[in-house]
Amino acid sequence: MAKTTFSGPVVSNNGFIVSGSGSVVQLAAGNATLTFDTHAGRIIEVNDADIEITLPTITTATLGATYTFFVGTAFTGAKLKTDGTDKFSGNAFIAGGSGEARGFASDVSSNDVMNFNGGTTGGAAGSTITAVAIADNEYLVTANLIGSGNAATPFADS
Repeated sequence: MAKTTFSGPVVSNNGFIVSGSGSVVQLAAGNATLTFDTHAGRIIEVNDADIEITLPTITTATLGATYTFFVGTAFTGAKLKTDGTDKFSGNAFIAGGSGEARGFASDVSSNDVMNFNGGTTGGAAGSTITAVAIADNEYLVTANLIGSGNAATPFADS
């Protein structure tokens, strides 16, 4: 199969493999509201310790959109949020510095925020978070977090 190069956003109902220089997006310092066109399907590197990231509102056209985050700088007070209408479904696994590891499940009926402190709620450098728009008003979240101390759920309500 031949390779095709695109310079702008492209939608495929059967998927694409993203690679090359545009496949990693660096978030600038300060709060960020993501967009489907700029962030979906890419690795989003975060180097702001107390950033608030807002995911795009889920629409029929954006179902299946994946937002993958890599924590480059340890979080101290960061948040991953929805628009307040969309909710998180899924889990977070936190590996503690003392060998403790705990898993947490979201409450899909109300959780629309994830809080990270780099310690008990995870978010140390090297942590990863993936959010996939799986249904109207529902993001499936899988978080593999590095933390320390007595792990606590990062899931919360706004």
